Amino acid sequence: MDAGSAHTSESDSAETQAALSGPTEKCGVVGVALEDRAAARPLYYSLYALQHRGQESAGIVTHDGFQQHSHVEMGLVGDAFDESDIEGLAGHTGIGHVRYPTSGGVNACCAQPFSVSFKSGSLGLSHNGNLVNADEIRSELADLGHAFTSDGDTEVIAHDLARNLLEADLVRAVKRTMDRIHGSYALTIMHDETVLAVRDPQGNRPLCIGELEDGYVIASESAAIDTLDGDLVRDVRPGELVVLEPDGSGFESYQLIEQDNTAHCFFEHVYFARPDSIIDNKLVYEARRDLGRKLWAESGVETDVVLPVPDSGRAFASGYAEAANETTADGAPRGDDEGTVEFAEGLMKNRYVGRTFIMPTQGERERAVRLKLNPIKSTIEGRSVTIIDDSIVRGTTSRQLVSLLRDAGAEEVHVRIGAPPIVSPCYMGIDMASREELIAADRSIPEICEEIGADSLGYLPVDAIADVLDQSKLDLCLGCVTGEYPYDIDGEEADRDVQRPVIGDGERAHADD
Repeated sequence: MDAGSAHTSESDSAETQAALSGPTEKCGVVGVALEDRAAARPLYYSLYALQHRGQESAGIVTHDGFQQHSHVEMGLVGDAFDESDIEGLAGHTGIGHVRYPTSGGVNACCAQPFSVSFKSGSLGLSHNGNLVNADEIRSELADLGHAFTSDGDTEVIAHDLARNLLEADLVRAVKRTMDRIHGSYALTIMHDETVLAVRDPQGNRPLCIGELEDGYVIASESAAIDTLDGDLVRDVRPGELVVLEPDGSGFESYQLIEQDNTAHCFFEHVYFARPDSIIDNKLVYEARRDLGRKLWAESGVETDVVLPVPDSGRAFASGYAEAANETTADGAPRGDDEGTVEFAEGLMKNRYVGRTFIMPTQGERERAVRLKLNPIKSTIEGRSVTIIDDSIVRGTTSRQLVSLLRDAGAEEVHVRIGAPPIVSPCYMGIDMASREELIAADRSIPEICEEIGADSLGYLPVDAIADVLDQSKLDLCLGCVTGEYPYDIDGEEADRDVQRPVIGDGERAHADD
């Protein structure tokens, strides 16, 4: 995975992280309602299962039927909680959150779940995604006397929902807030002891429902349900509100908004989700293997060995190598006399390299990849190599990987990418480089190939992504690879007829009443 971070003015450690990793997901959310056992420990286990979606903070909010309990800390899940913290979170219902920031800073005030108490009770809210019009709503609410403690969009949703709950029942209040917010959101919410889940009308971020032996769970990914020995029921539908019964006996569904097309984030399948998760009815691991097979069909090159970039390229490389052993690069069946294409682990990952290890100079940061990946020379030396990854963002890491393989003795280094070129930033909750930093924003594929020093470079076309995921392009969010977005974003083109809500006088006429 190539480098990608939206925050270019941060410290050396943040620059180092950008050199070692790729785009980072904003967060993961979970909510549970159980019959007669405490929710805190299942929530804790679920957050561990979702740790890949956010590593900056972790939190849990529960309700015991009388009052809300909250514990939110910076750091990884294992660092944020100890046994006494778990014991102090009383109640059979609760929500949880892991966060990597894209809206709001890296600080405790933006950590979630966000909690607020108001006249009609208490609220806890966990959010995955990013709102386009948060500033407009925050400004309006501030003028009405709402005091904000952070610059994150989650607090905006919480304040707006609390305001609506003063005037309407739970379902109508959620509908009113959904009619006002515009952007990507998968939410788990606690209103007193009731847990509910909401997915934006385009279904941009994943959210699913699971059944446990003694209750129900809502989570960003089905891997969290598996961790609790539960069964995946289905995805939360775009525009749907799901309300869990506080005693864990079932759930109610309200389809609050329906639209002709969805906007599922294709990058969930390419990179973010765990391979063992099922997202929108497709196992992520199989989707990545199928993308790898498609990559061979679209731009296969004959080499001695196929290497994945660990861990992001492994499933792609497996499918690519499997397809390469079935047909030649020109599509003809591979004969017995034409040999086989080896799939091998040629790069070993150092899993103990932290996010903030110290490298004070630019020269040392340029060599950061060598701290994280070490080549196996016997697999590489004297051979032609194809290296497979899921994306190239800035190009820094790809250039370093190509150099690393050449230094290990590779005769040729070909790069294949299981996604289209990333040409535009993401506004929907993925921490990705700005347009000025994206290597593909103003370069052709041959120019990128020359920049990273490879013998050849191939990407998957956009049509191939839609084909493998068995979805229309109009049902996917492809903004980062097309420059056209499924939301109304200032200064950007839209891929559909969409307008953000008007915030201000006259827009609060409630057609749903």
